[in-house]
Amino acid sequence: MALIVQKYGGTSVATLERIRNVAARALATQKQGNDVVVIVSAMSGETNRLLGLAREISETPSAREVDALAATGEQVSAALTALTIQALGGKSRSLLGHQVRITTDSAFTKARIKGIEGSKICRTLEQGEIAVVAGFQGVDEAGNITTLGRGGSDTTAVAIAAAIGADACEIYTDVEGVYTTDPNVCPSARKIPRISYEEMLELASLGAKVLQIRSVEIAMKYGVKVHVRSSFSDAPGTWVVGEEKSLEDITVAGIAYDKGDVRVQIRSIPVRPGVVASIFGALARENIAVDMIIQGTPTPTDDGLRTSITFTMPQSELAAAKPIIERTAAEVDAKGVTYDEDVVKVSIVGLGMRSHAGIAAKMFDLLAKEGINIQAISTSEIKVSCLIASKYLELAVRALHDGFELDKAGRKGE
Repeated sequence: MALIVQKYGGTSVATLERIRNVAARALATQKQGNDVVVIVSAMSGETNRLLGLAREISETPSAREVDALAATGEQVSAALTALTIQALGGKSRSLLGHQVRITTDSAFTKARIKGIEGSKICRTLEQGEIAVVAGFQGVDEAGNITTLGRGGSDTTAVAIAAAIGADACEIYTDVEGVYTTDPNVCPSARKIPRISYEEMLELASLGAKVLQIRSVEIAMKYGVKVHVRSSFSDAPGTWVVGEEKSLEDITVAGIAYDKGDVRVQIRSIPVRPGVVASIFGALARENIAVDMIIQGTPTPTDDGLRTSITFTMPQSELAAAKPIIERTAAEVDAKGVTYDEDVVKVSIVGLGMRSHAGIAAKMFDLLAKEGINIQAISTSEIKVSCLIASKYLELAVRALHDGFELDKAGRKGE
């Protein structure tokens, strides 16, 4: 007997017919002798509908009330899923975040889990019932309903799997696993049978939408084995696991892209100590993340050495960041600020990059051969990211995918 956590996303519970499919799958897993915990998202489009209603009432609605509203989407799908399991002859009980006691901080709309009381789930399983838990939600220490941010049901599932010691956490979605890149952009993209936590974390942070970043962080911290699968197929998916020697044999595991960045350039900044710190310190105090920072070569001018600073940041935070950037630029006597939203970040990721030299150089060469100019570069131990003009996105992804031969099998299980 195994203890299995199954998470179903919005597309998997979008209609009553699809909820029946979820219920049948959960029952089949239970009949194999397993204890089953099901985590559900809101029905597809429901969260957007609810948030839209809040915005019709107010342009700046109370975050506390927004969470109370948004959490009802998962309450509906949890109850419907439990009812459907019962209608198919099974035993089931739905549980909300405050009933499980998923305790979070009070950062409404983007709360972080502080602890999970798994005893109610365990009692439900001991009674032969399938526990159906509403994802995405929790409760703070004052009893307020909180939500975990977009993709938060993934985080709920992995955190519960860690809390109750599950043997596996199955993440069911509308794709059959993690692919070497987006199949919609590159038709030769291939499903990866096994990928490390580190690689998945990088891919998630760089734009891959299969798993929410925090869910991967929790899985890595607690060693939760995650199986990304399709709810519309019985085919094996992708296992997200700890490092294995076979995973290091391939230099590049996948290619990600992110169209959500903006390139910011602060021009003609005086070269003196503390200027750069004041610019990025002002953004940090407002919790605005930046990436790909590049400082230009100092140039002599009539009023001393000056340089430029270029960095990227999420487009979603630009409205909040603009006043801060322009105020700080004026304070340090910069000569202007420009913004470019017509950019995309393309990245290669792989454990094998640690022990194979020349991977970055090969990436730059592949892009150069396609006439693609690189505007900025950032690296980590297992990834290289390049900022390019957005019109070259598909060309760049395909060139890199072909150049690193990602269409060919090579990892364990292939």
